[in-house]
Amino acid sequence: MAGILNEYIDKKWSILDLQNELLRLVKEYNTYTKRYLFIYAVDVSKAKMGVNDIDLQQDDFYNIQDILRECSVKEIDFYIETPGGSGTAAEEIARFLRKKFESVNFVIAGEAKSAGTILALSGDNIYMTETGSLGPIDAQVKIGRSIVSAHDYKAWIDEKRIEASTTGRLNPLDAIVISQISPGEIYGVVNSLEYAKDLVKKWLCEYKFKTWNITKTRKVRVTPEMKQERASYVADLLCNHMEWRTHGRSLKIDDLQELIVIEKIDDDKKLADIVYRIKTVLKLIMSGSTTYKIFRTADTFLAKTATIAPNNGMPIPIPIHEKQKQQEIQTVQLNIICPKCKKPHQVNGFLDLDSKKIKELKLPINPNIGDNDILTCDNCKFELDLKPIKNEIETKEHKKVFFK
Repeated sequence: MAGILNEYIDKKWSILDLQNELLRLVKEYNTYTKRYLFIYAVDVSKAKMGVNDIDLQQDDFYNIQDILRECSVKEIDFYIETPGGSGTAAEEIARFLRKKFESVNFVIAGEAKSAGTILALSGDNIYMTETGSLGPIDAQVKIGRSIVSAHDYKAWIDEKRIEASTTGRLNPLDAIVISQISPGEIYGVVNSLEYAKDLVKKWLCEYKFKTWNITKTRKVRVTPEMKQERASYVADLLCNHMEWRTHGRSLKIDDLQELIVIEKIDDDKKLADIVYRIKTVLKLIMSGSTTYKIFRTADTFLAKTATIAPNNGMPIPIPIHEKQKQQEIQTVQLNIICPKCKKPHQVNGFLDLDSKKIKELKLPINPNIGDNDILTCDNCKFELDLKPIKNEIETKEHKKVFFK
């Protein structure tokens, strides 16, 4: 993986070059597997910049449905990277894919957590690299000002119910908390928890266990009842917060192999090279630009890019034109707020005007920008990397940008 990353870094490709490479890799994947690859990938780090639709959402379903609606292939491999999100959106996506395609497989090379795991369990097969991970599917519910595990909350309520019926009393603190819980809130927690379980149990029996006919060790014929029992066990285990301790737990192939059969991509060196390259190129595109969601097939490319107000610490390019020394100079003015101390910084970017020409014309530059496009706040010394916004401007304007 590090070798692939260094290889691409050494190429010093632009975002456009990386997008072209991603397209090439998708086509290579299709040719090698004889299946059609769809990529849905998210840059979780953009959440720190104020992007509020990082999670899997209903709008993602609409985009996926729109891209694949006219697709004529019968088999699809769905590459997914997501921190999780809406269980109902995952259900919508799964229903569309299962109705549209004869075979649906999921490719996991990064994180496919929570709702991403629920969606992946609707597939006929799961192809996973050693770097890939699924996660617990226990619903996260809002109680007061906090987001808590539905499983933990229900377990605590059940514990207190038993304690009250056994001893006839509760300690004062628990009694105060219990008194503020409404029946509707309890039922809401239970329904959120059971919703995820119901989806997983249904999908595993219908799709993942469809071809499971003989047990691995005892060589016994698998009955529908055995499939239902195993599906219930998997769903209950993945919802058990006490088992995994944290909702963000990364579950690797070794953690899941005894529960459900997972195809290990690393066993196929050619396929592994393609998938790891896809993962790396996606990372480079999103870390080097304001792109935070990518939808990609061999025929369509759709990306969501961040547009964040300056007071959130992310610059917005404002193109302006000015005349200086009888020469038209096109510039981009960035108004950047330091995310640490909130001090404003003005940065001028010059299009297709290299550093030598900028100095020769004595154009106004920000002296706090280093050669590596790092702006150091002269108030708190916080370092802001300007490369993502620089790459975004170059992609849109098709011109090089220089800050000094």
